[in-house]
Amino acid sequence: MKRVKGFIVPMLIIVFWWVGSDLHIFNGYIIPPPGRVMQTAYVLIEKGLLFRHLAVSLCRVVVGFCITFAVAFPFAILTGLNKRILNYVEPVLEFIRHIPPIALIPVLILWFGIGEISKLSVIFLATFFPIFMNTLNGIINCDKNLVEVGKVYEFSRREEFLKIILPQALPSIIVGMQLGLGYSWRSLMGAELIAASSGIGYMIIEAEQLSRPDIILVGIFTIGLVGYAADYVFLKITHIFRHWEREKADYGRSNS
Repeated sequence: MKRVKGFIVPMLIIVFWWVGSDLHIFNGYIIPPPGRVMQTAYVLIEKGLLFRHLAVSLCRVVVGFCITFAVAFPFAILTGLNKRILNYVEPVLEFIRHIPPIALIPVLILWFGIGEISKLSVIFLATFFPIFMNTLNGIINCDKNLVEVGKVYEFSRREEFLKIILPQALPSIIVGMQLGLGYSWRSLMGAELIAASSGIGYMIIEAEQLSRPDIILVGIFTIGLVGYAADYVFLKITHIFRHWEREKADYGRSNS
């Protein structure tokens, strides 16, 4: 029932859009009717253009997200476990965090051109802080009493981190990854709209130059649907992983 309720508002919007187009309330050139948009989507899918641009964008997001996580996650662990390092880097990180990645695109184009490096740099700048900040907060705010218990049992630093700190920080890490994935997708679209020769963002800006609002709407709907699907799949995977971790923990306790 909850899922059905979630479709009510989108369906009402589509009906309003359809009726408004049929009654010529909307300018058909600026807001093309739903039938025309669906026909355009079918043509783009049939010719393979939509999937071609989508594949390029998804590849950029996956590569950019993986690179960012490989840097932000261990750096957050390092600074979370060593407060002295955080004192040195915090002012610089706070300064960079307040600069929108989209504002750095002209500089990145001057440095790296309109190739893949500039787009991956935008993804990195947009994704770094959600992953870093959430991981850092999860590590810093772990239960100090449990850490003391680990010291009583003479845990090594490695055991203390893997058995006490990391499991407590895991929910924050997952939230940071989820936010980072969404930031990766949105920032890439901004980068492709400004400087690209392929991708969904490029398809939209090219359609704008050709005065094709139907293609623009297909691109916008694709961005929203793919972003929603990616977020849903990520949450399902993390839910399965956390459920498996709980089952493993319960199994361990039942045999102790």
